[in-house]
Amino acid sequence: MEPTTLLLVHAAATWAMVGLIWFVQVVHYPLFAFVPQQGFTEWQQANLPRTTKVVLPPMAVEFLCTLLLLFEAPERLQPLAWTGAALLAFVWLSTVFLQVPCHGTLEVRRDEAALRRLCATNWLRTIGWTARGVIAALMLVPLLEGS
Repeated sequence: MEPTTLLLVHAAATWAMVGLIWFVQVVHYPLFAFVPQQGFTEWQQANLPRTTKVVLPPMAVEFLCTLLLLFEAPERLQPLAWTGAALLAFVWLSTVFLQVPCHGTLEVRRDEAALRRLCATNWLRTIGWTARGVIAALMLVPLLEGS
């Protein structure tokens, strides 16, 4: 992929995830508290595949672009590419080890501690993806400067 295109696709996918994670943090996860006990697990079981359909495409594109940037970004952007990759690894590890177990619990039963833990630990992803958004924007600066 041509470097300019790669940087633009990377920024678009990353910023899509920044917007999604802020929506999840501020709107979606807090609304879990309003789902009644009866029907909660059915609601959560329906919620997860729908949410996955929305987040998986930009996550996959972001992941692939991040890998490509490690090898194809111009030399001056390599520190940003590696920092962005480290942040993405942090976000994915948080997802696998903190948020996924909470969702697993909530698929079986409504659990107030799991709900609180989900909302609290999701700040790690929110901050990580926001930082990635800043890095993706910084990586575009040379394009704006015409160099």
